[in-house]
Amino acid sequence: MKQNNVKPAEGRLGVLCVGLGAVSSTFIAGTMMIRNGMGKPVGSITQMAKIRVGKNTGKEYKHVSEIVPMPTLDDLVFGAWDILPDNAFESALNAEVLRDRDIYPVKQELEKIQPMRGVYDPDYVKAIDGTWVKDTRLTRWELAEQVREDIRRFKQEHGCSRVVVVWAASTEIYVPRHKAVHDSLEAFEKAMKADDREHIAPSMCYAYAAIAEGAPFIMGAPNTCIDIPAMWQHAEKNHVPIAGKDFKTGQTMMKTVLSTAFKTRMLGVNGWFSTNILGNRDGLVLDVPENFKTKEVSKLGVIDTILKKEEYPDLYGDIFHKVRINYYPPRGDDKEGWDNIDIFGWMGYPMQVKVDFLCKDSILAAPLLLDLALLGDLALRAGKSGIQTWLSFYLKSPMHDDSHEPVHDLFQQYTILKNAIREMGGYEADEEID
Repeated sequence: MKQNNVKPAEGRLGVLCVGLGAVSSTFIAGTMMIRNGMGKPVGSITQMAKIRVGKNTGKEYKHVSEIVPMPTLDDLVFGAWDILPDNAFESALNAEVLRDRDIYPVKQELEKIQPMRGVYDPDYVKAIDGTWVKDTRLTRWELAEQVREDIRRFKQEHGCSRVVVVWAASTEIYVPRHKAVHDSLEAFEKAMKADDREHIAPSMCYAYAAIAEGAPFIMGAPNTCIDIPAMWQHAEKNHVPIAGKDFKTGQTMMKTVLSTAFKTRMLGVNGWFSTNILGNRDGLVLDVPENFKTKEVSKLGVIDTILKKEEYPDLYGDIFHKVRINYYPPRGDDKEGWDNIDIFGWMGYPMQVKVDFLCKDSILAAPLLLDLALLGDLALRAGKSGIQTWLSFYLKSPMHDDSHEPVHDLFQQYTILKNAIREMGGYEADEEID
């Protein structure tokens, strides 16, 4: 291995999930089964992919753990917060994502994961009645302090040398950026202490607490949360990496592939209609218009930045783009995403592309959660802080500061990811990004 400046992955790594629903329970149970030799980590770049390092006769293809020091799956210790009391075993059964044969062999391990009480505000998640919650009379600042104490206690009780916090809970109602509160850390902390519930979402309590405790924070939903200057300042001040937002699983993954193909071939797009049917807890929450608004903003931004209508107005200057999510309980976690794309080619002649993606939402999300937790920890050990744009590959609406535009092209995102890993491993970044 080449010389690198990444600290070794020594000791146990705590992975704390905010939310112990379908995604988290699928991730935790699956990881336990895999490390017991009863499954494969399909979909995980950190566990399965090989990346080229070196060129010409000196090139080699290596696993991520051969390029940079990484924890093994045996090093991971799991914990969670939730607003419902079910332990990880009960949650995995209730989610009905995994079959019993993929849950019961690790039943005893899963039953030990009893969620810590969650930060709950019914105004932010209207479809779920939280029964396992921290005192709702507390200020946002006091709630964040309790989360900080939870992290410290978990670390001590489980002998963890490091912790990563990943949001895998429901989508909150849309919180527009409010400059008077969100644009400076000082104003943000003042608003937390004043219990400004309009501008400080529950997710922000977790993010603020994690960063204050030196734990990388990953936002796996489209919540505003860390996508504000106050959080960027907080992360830089504490030398902590952050990344978000919204796990890129089914339909949006396909959009980043297809829109890139259209642009590469210089084929025009007139319209893109996307609809989903989903029956799990996420679908229930997104059935509320205020919560769907948050998801809609995340999904709508994808194709604009790839197709660049300002550069190619003849091809992409007037696209009608609509996104819908429909709650349909019989489908459970088996999400169906339909896309109808009206494209045009030579001489403006119209064509259509139709995609029907029958996917399992949590099966696609679980390896993303694993990779983001491990790579967030890698970033911390490499001395990185603030927004980790190199993790955009995993996220629907990649975070960026006000001076940059996000990259949505899946293949460019993958190149950026590989180059970051190469550089942290002491190798040359050798693929260009247009």
